Amino acid sequence: MQLRHARSILFLPASNARAIAKVRTLPCDMVILDLEDAVPDDAKDSARDAAVAALAEGFGERIAAVRINVEGTPWHGVEMVALKTAAADYVVLPKVEHPRQVKDVFSVCHKPVIAMIESAQGVLAAVEIARAEGCAGLFMGNNDLRKDLCIPAGAGREGLSHAMQAVVLAARAAGIAVFDGVFNRLDDAAGLEAECAEGYRQGFDGKTLIHPAQVTVANQMFGPDAQALADARRLVEAATGGAERFEGRMIETMHVEEARALIARAEAVGA
Repeated sequence: MQLRHARSILFLPASNARAIAKVRTLPCDMVILDLEDAVPDDAKDSARDAAVAALAEGFGERIAAVRINVEGTPWHGVEMVALKTAAADYVVLPKVEHPRQVKDVFSVCHKPVIAMIESAQGVLAAVEIARAEGCAGLFMGNNDLRKDLCIPAGAGREGLSHAMQAVVLAARAAGIAVFDGVFNRLDDAAGLEAECAEGYRQGFDGKTLIHPAQVTVANQMFGPDAQALADARRLVEAATGGAERFEGRMIETMHVEEARALIARAEAVGA
């Protein structure tokens, strides 16, 4: 599966063997074994070894990635070296504020990097980060970004909207994937659905998640709508080239390309 086709991206602690076993039964499109926030300092080394072993066993058709610790920590270098030969599809790098950080990880791991944008400086540098050698995608790190922008924890996402759209613009200009941040309230299915819908409208490819119960909602909200998919197939079949009338509206090559992209996404996720 191409990265841009991923709808649901589930973080789980690399130190949690039960979670790793369970994720192989879930319909998520991408798995991220976390070595950073989800793992206490005294478990970093064992979590790294567990991540490498889990990657060797594989995750079926799911995209597999590892989030490493930020540069300057004692674990950053050894994790990069370990992932150089591990079976990860991507390396997720937290707290990116400069394209050099992406280049450094890519040069060691020789694997595409997904950069997490988690600060005001990261947002302002997002265009350069997205174009850095080895950068394959951007993640919104809204929790840290909210703190950096001094937005109250209980506030909605209005104060983040400019930053989020700036990151989408940076990713699209560079031709790479971009994913919405996590939803923290585990017992609020309606809130998750609303936030997924908002992220979809803003142009994100999918959503990062922190609990297995969130996977189904993300897949539904970021997956191709049945009606839209049927419309796309009719449009492609009817198009003959150039500007023309289709079901009461004018279409041209751009609309045909959009329809084909929607069909390709549906086929990629089995919709």
